[in-house]
Amino acid sequence: MKSRNNFLYFLALVLLLVACNRQTYFRKDKNFDFDKIKTYTWIRAQNDSLAHKFNSSDLTGNVIRKSVDKNLQENGWKRVKKNPDVLIVYDMNIKKENVAVSDPVYSQPLARWYYNPYRGTYTNMYYPTELMGFDNSVETIREGTLTLTILNARTEKKIWQGWTKAEMNGKRLTDKEIDDNVKAIIRKLDK
Repeated sequence: MKSRNNFLYFLALVLLLVACNRQTYFRKDKNFDFDKIKTYTWIRAQNDSLAHKFNSSDLTGNVIRKSVDKNLQENGWKRVKKNPDVLIVYDMNIKKENVAVSDPVYSQPLARWYYNPYRGTYTNMYYPTELMGFDNSVETIREGTLTLTILNARTEKKIWQGWTKAEMNGKRLTDKEIDDNVKAIIRKLDK
């Protein structure tokens, strides 16, 4: 009995971890040897959507860069100012999107009492809920896409790009949400 409960707890944990898994995508240049990368430096994109809205000391940008720095340094990379192996740039795009939502509509359960004149008793008749259809609506959600691009420092050619999308619950991304998204992207570097 105890082993069955342990198995059920383990199964619930696995299902929870799978449900929390972020959809993260990447593309890489198969001709580039990623084992040679030891150093990097940051560059700012010309068409950076955040650069147009905010100045360079943007708090969200600082959190993104710090999170990327921390995760890359855990992978053995070092940030330098001169002669890096690769250049790194990020882009954050936030857009509103209309999503069709279809919610099921059920009837209310019902219980009625009937009089049976042959037996002289009352009988309870129960009617369970039934699916009556779907309530279709359109909701506007905010979706954020974080993209991390790595360029060869000598040729300035893209060698790796990873991105993730997440629905934003509030007006701004929290530091934890940013860190979770960055971790999900950096994990793809090993693949």
